[in-house]
Amino acid sequence: MKKQIALLLTTALLSFTAVNAQGGGQRQTPEERTKATMEKLAPLNLDAEATKKTEAIFADYNTTWQKTMDEMRASGSVDRDAMMAKRKEQSDARDVKLKAIFSADQMKKWKDEIEPTTRQQRPPSNN
Repeated sequence: MKKQIALLLTTALLSFTAVNAQGGGQRQTPEERTKATMEKLAPLNLDAEATKKTEAIFADYNTTWQKTMDEMRASGSVDRDAMMAKRKEQSDARDVKLKAIFSADQMKKWKDEIEPTTRQQRPPSNN
């Protein structure tokens, strides 16, 4: 009986671990994305005022992007090219605002090192 219970618990634990390892498919809220981005900006050593302005820029960007995606999903057709064009347009507008806050070195570090880590990472498809 003890072996059966131990086997059952082990199976349940392994199943739970396997389901959680897949990530659950949860989308982050704009607030969660903003918080995660701000944590990644720590190496830039922003002062309090710059941090506040930067956080407002990312909050606005993430909220706007979420609204754009919701509208695209509601329309029933998500055109990948249109989505990518809209994201580029919004990212460029965000970067113009960031240039006013960041030094040239900070902006370079943002574009080269930090920004690529903020994009959602997807496993390669098995086509």
